[in-house]
Amino acid sequence: MDVVITGSSGLIGTALLEALRADGHHPIRLVRRAPKSADELKWDPAKGDIDAAGLEGVDAVIHLAGAGIGDKRWNEAYKKVLVESRTASTSLLASTLAGLQNPPRVLLSGSAIGIYGDRGDESLTEESSHGDGFLADLTKKWEASAQSAADAGIRTAFLRTGIVQTPRGGALKKQLPLFKFGLGGKMGSGKQFISWITLQDEVRAIVHLLTNDVSGPVNLTAPSPVTNAEYTKTLGSVVGRPTFIPVPAFAPKLLLGGEMGQALLFDSARVLPTALEASGFTFTSPDLEAGLRSELGK
Repeated sequence: MDVVITGSSGLIGTALLEALRADGHHPIRLVRRAPKSADELKWDPAKGDIDAAGLEGVDAVIHLAGAGIGDKRWNEAYKKVLVESRTASTSLLASTLAGLQNPPRVLLSGSAIGIYGDRGDESLTEESSHGDGFLADLTKKWEASAQSAADAGIRTAFLRTGIVQTPRGGALKKQLPLFKFGLGGKMGSGKQFISWITLQDEVRAIVHLLTNDVSGPVNLTAPSPVTNAEYTKTLGSVVGRPTFIPVPAFAPKLLLGGEMGQALLFDSARVLPTALEASGFTFTSPDLEAGLRSELGK
């Protein structure tokens, strides 16, 4: 398949490129700079520019672009960047695909489990209501921005991704040094749920959805979400270090800011991959310890 990818230089995109090539697909990168090869197309979402002609006849599009949620403190300016980097790019891409003479059969559009908000220990599926807060509002707008593609008859699925586990980046990479020095500990009460997925299964799930007839929201999370306390104990066990030092809630909030710290570290979402499993997908790492050992080479 000819598969166009946005966000191909990011954590998930880089691994996805490798997997698509290994499976015999032909990935085409949508990039913001001048193309350097026939496997790249130019776009500039901020200016509303995109190589529409280059998209004619491709089989699928995977849209992963967007500013990093945890890259900077959430002041009002950066929150605007987080929203617009997703909504503007998604709207441009979806409307362009909808107007093609030979559009792709499928659009897999990035999304996140932040859409559910802070829900305690409630089990959340794709049928669950949307939550409240900045991340929930952002994600609702993000998904709505792809509506023109769905209206044009393109099978559109939303990749509601959980906390991706890999030492290559994201939350696990940031935590590993502390845990390896025996300084890891639960955050606050530790009762908040973490809905996680290994990078390997994240990529496998995306490739699976390219050819499986699924549309609408799809939770990309492992089937066994855990509390922060359980996560902390398991990661400590995998790296062979104690996890006795709890982290008081005020500390990361001082570092990250109250709203950002609360949303990223203390909000609770117990998300289940109902649609993904119903489509026949089988996880390589359905439980946390096996997943962490796999990703960390343990």
